[in-house]
Amino acid sequence: MTAGAPDVDRSAAPVLRLGTRASLLATTQSRHVADAITDATGITVELVEITTDGDVLTGSLAQMGGTGVFATALREALLRGDCDLVVHSMKDLPTAPYPGLTIGAVPPRAPQRDVLCGPTAETTLDGLPEGAVIGTGSPRRVAQVLRRRPDLRVRDIRGNIDTRLRKMRDGEYDAIVLAEAGLRRIERDAAIGEVFGLDQWPTSAGQGALAVEIRTVDVDGPIGRAVALIDDAESSSRALLERAVLRRLEAGCAAPVGISVTGLAAESVFVAEVYAPDGERTVRAQRALRADLTSEGERESVAADVVAELLDGGAADIADLPGTSR
Repeated sequence: MTAGAPDVDRSAAPVLRLGTRASLLATTQSRHVADAITDATGITVELVEITTDGDVLTGSLAQMGGTGVFATALREALLRGDCDLVVHSMKDLPTAPYPGLTIGAVPPRAPQRDVLCGPTAETTLDGLPEGAVIGTGSPRRVAQVLRRRPDLRVRDIRGNIDTRLRKMRDGEYDAIVLAEAGLRRIERDAAIGEVFGLDQWPTSAGQGALAVEIRTVDVDGPIGRAVALIDDAESSSRALLERAVLRRLEAGCAAPVGISVTGLAAESVFVAEVYAPDGERTVRAQRALRADLTSEGERESVAADVVAELLDGGAADIADLPGTSR
C-alpha cells in the first residue's frame, strides 16, 4: 500500500462504504450498485452521502466547468478514506486520468438515448409550435435541437429530474430534453415523450453507464475483487471506447459532441458527431464494429482513427476542441 493511503482492509468488518451524491437519481443508482455487490459477494454496502459543488452552486454547468463539478467532491472523499468506492454517471465523469483512482467496474448499461419531455406523452420535437422554449443544460443537446428546429428557443435549465419536470409543467419551458436512463431509473417513465434514435441523435460518451471508481491501491485487493464481480464487459468496452474518442478530442463532457455505440456485440455501429453551437454545421464519423473492443489498445486505435476523420472533416473549425488545432 502506498504511503499515506487509508487503511482499507475490511476483512475484520465486511462492510463497504459507497460514496454518493444525495439526489434521488444518485442514491438510486448507488443503491443498485450496492445491491449488486452484496448479491455477488455477501458483503454489506452502506451509502455515504457527499455534497458536491454542482449540488450547491447555481448557474450554468458549462460555465462552472461542465458536469465534472459533480465528480470532484466524490473523488476527494474517496482519496481521504471517507468511503471505499464511489459511483458516477459515466457521462459526467471527466476523461482525464485522476491520480490514485481507477474505474473498477461498469455495471450493465441502461438505455443511452435522449428523450423529449413535454405536456403529454405524445409531445414531439417536430410537433412543437414555432418559437417554443426548450430546456437543457447541455451544449450538445442545444446544437441537436437547433439542427432539427432552428426556430425554437433553447434556454438553460438546472436542477434534478423532478425539479426540471416541475419547471416544464409550470410553464417555464414548453418541453425539456433529458436522458432516458435517469427517468427510467427513478420510475418517471410516464414523462417520456419522443425518444431520439442514436443513429441521428448520438448522446454523451458513456451516457446510460455507471462508473464505479475505487482507489488504485485497492484494485488487486478485496475491494477491487468485489467491485470487479459486477463489471459488464460489453457495457464497459463500449463506454470506454466512447470516452477514448472524447478524451482524444480534448472536448470535455460538456462539449457539443455526440458519441454512441449501438447494435449487437458482433455487429455494432459507432457514431461520433461534432456540432457547431448553433447546430448549423455537423461533422460525422461512423464505423462498423465487428466485435467488442476488449483491450485498451484496440479501443485507442479505433478512437484515433475516428478523431482523425472528425478533424479532417473540420470539427475543430466549428467547435471549441482544445488541443486539436492543426
